[in-house]
Amino acid sequence: MKSPVWHPYAHLKTQAPAPNVVGGSGAYFTLDSGEHLLDATCSWWCMIHGYSHPRLIAAIREQAGKLCHVMLGGLTHEPADQLARELVRITPAGLNHVFYSDSGSVGMEVAMKMALQYQALTGHPEKSRMLSLMKAYHGDTTGCMAVCDPEEGMHSLFAKLLPQHHFAPAPSAPYNATQAHVDHDLNALRGVLERHHTEIAALLMEPLLQAAGGLNMTSPAYLTGARALCDEFNVLLVFDEVATGFGRTGTLFAADHAGVTPDIMVLSKGLTGGYLGHAATLATDRVHDAFIGDSPHHAFMHGPTFMGNPLACRVALESLRVFEEENYLSKIDALSHSLRRELLEDAALRAHPAVADIRVLGATAVIEAHSATTLAGVGTFARERGVWLRPIDRWLYTMPAYITSEAEITHITSVMKAWFLER
Repeated sequence: MKSPVWHPYAHLKTQAPAPNVVGGSGAYFTLDSGEHLLDATCSWWCMIHGYSHPRLIAAIREQAGKLCHVMLGGLTHEPADQLARELVRITPAGLNHVFYSDSGSVGMEVAMKMALQYQALTGHPEKSRMLSLMKAYHGDTTGCMAVCDPEEGMHSLFAKLLPQHHFAPAPSAPYNATQAHVDHDLNALRGVLERHHTEIAALLMEPLLQAAGGLNMTSPAYLTGARALCDEFNVLLVFDEVATGFGRTGTLFAADHAGVTPDIMVLSKGLTGGYLGHAATLATDRVHDAFIGDSPHHAFMHGPTFMGNPLACRVALESLRVFEEENYLSKIDALSHSLRRELLEDAALRAHPAVADIRVLGATAVIEAHSATTLAGVGTFARERGVWLRPIDRWLYTMPAYITSEAEITHITSVMKAWFLER
């Protein structure tokens, strides 16, 4: 009997039957066929500790024996309070307030509502639109779709439903770009702000790594410049670190590369090590304190049912402990070194006519093809070689779990290269 499960991003007429996962361990998951597949995507970038991590499983079991869920409306509990304190400790200085939700998309919805209400409460109700970047992806909920790239993004069908926001060109200066190249990007951003700042509440960006919009990797100097421009034009700066947070770019948060504190930061994915859905939207005192007042409009009217879920908070706490106690940043540095060696230093791959670019940042690597048709069939090709790869359009990428060994990285990259070089 065909499964009633409706799978995401699938063409229902042509989709192949989905492999049935029955377990996993380390960087591998296991299918009911007995296949063990090396997960090159760590399940949409969240399973940073791999599968069946004993400490995370034990944390969930322990918390389940105490309290599985309680509403955060008018109540609180120790895991929520502890996690908030830890997030304040590890995030850029000044992000002192934590609002929970249950997914990265919802966390971004919270950020946008928070920014708009902040502007209204501080005497700027006309600042009711967002400024986003081309190549952006912030989620699939309605508010988030409206701030994703409207041209190359996946949500053009819904254009008539969505509110209209402003977009600046995607930064093109790579990580080690010259200041002149970065200034070119910042001048483009300045131009949009000069024209529209009177109606812009916040600038939203995925710092350093625009993930699902094409794995665009950019310069820390762009973050520094964007911070200064936001201050100049009274626009809040929102960092969407759903994909970049918890080590993906090589530092704990992408903001750390530039020493920048945004006004609002959104975290999810790696927050719980991927073991439960959870998100956090952090804000500075400046933002938070604007909500202190006597009018009905000072209350922030948002409250996901499962926000601050005790199980999710507890496993997130354990995930952070594992990350710090086992020095994951050194693991990520080693992964990055291996990815660079295997991909950037392969002259034959770089010269292949189907390859447009190869990029590596932290524990992320991508081979960009000139056309999406070049990658048709790559998933089946990789599975036959024991690796799970799922490209995004014309980008063949890996975002492995941080516990992935050097030999396993070599296996992943050899399959990626073989698709271009050995067929």
